Amino acid sequence: MSDATMIARIEGRAGRLTFNREKALNALDHDMALAIETALDAWRDNPAVDLVIIDARGDRAFCAGGDIAAVYRAGIAGDYAPGREFWRDEYRMNAKIAEYPKPIVAFMQGFVMGGGVGVGGHASHRIVGESTQVSMPESGIGLIPDVGGTLLLARAPGHVGEYLGLTGTRMGAADALYTGFADLFLPEAEWEDAKARLIETGNIDTLPMARTPPTPGTLAELRPDIDRIFWADDLAAIVAKLETAGSDFAARTLKTLYRNSPLSMAATLRLVRMTRANPTIRAALEHEFRFTWRAAEMGDFLEGVRAQIIDKDRDPHWKHTLAELPQEDVAAMLEPLGPEWAIWEERS
Repeated sequence: MSDATMIARIEGRAGRLTFNREKALNALDHDMALAIETALDAWRDNPAVDLVIIDARGDRAFCAGGDIAAVYRAGIAGDYAPGREFWRDEYRMNAKIAEYPKPIVAFMQGFVMGGGVGVGGHASHRIVGESTQVSMPESGIGLIPDVGGTLLLARAPGHVGEYLGLTGTRMGAADALYTGFADLFLPEAEWEDAKARLIETGNIDTLPMARTPPTPGTLAELRPDIDRIFWADDLAAIVAKLETAGSDFAARTLKTLYRNSPLSMAATLRLVRMTRANPTIRAALEHEFRFTWRAAEMGDFLEGVRAQIIDKDRDPHWKHTLAELPQEDVAAMLEPLGPEWAIWEERS
């Protein structure tokens, strides 16, 4: 198999994209995002390709998120352009997956986080297995659930999307199905046979019937508690409700919220609701880009990456506390951008 970090080829009637960075948990970097886009563009009108399969090498991860080391290094040096260019190109690729005219089947094992959700979560047929763990944990590194994640969160039942966006809670297969982050549970032992049929026939109807995940989810049972708290107007009101709830759920949730970036969580809450009011992939990505464009320069992103990924001391010093978060700072992160950073212009 190729040494490329993203392997693109045609097999039978299928275009195939395979994450090939197993040791890095298939983290998505800028070149990989562009490789996905290039392949999708080439196959869009190719009559030899009836559908696209996206999968990954290794058992531990489909894609554990975006590879942000280069973005961090540039940002620390005061150069914010690499991050902005990466997110711009990545978001354009995310939209192409969501809007693709041919079926896209994503087989998502292990960790499916952040940028991995942006690839697999917008496919037309999203398959999960026993090992799948889906999450949008960006508030823990001073970012927001991006790559179109706010659209998936906005579509989740009740106010579960707000809860997932603020806490970054991991979802197994059952919860991923419940929230709309996945479509079909299939035991992972059957995946290769399913792919072989798709490759041979190019017929999406050859996918097996859905199975019942062996491990039940928890979010449906927790939803009454979630909805009673996460409907609140803003982050401060959510925290206040949690502090007076007196439940184990509230205590666990508060512990998480006190660990994450207040600025990121407040912006996430606004973004999920902005997208719920305009539930399209392009609106979601345009709104998200307002924050990520400013994340390194004005937000908590560099400090969050330092604490969680670089130094790994797990002790980030955020710009604000939950008790003292100026709403004007949140609003500033979500101001519209100028036309020079339109996402939809193709790279020259």
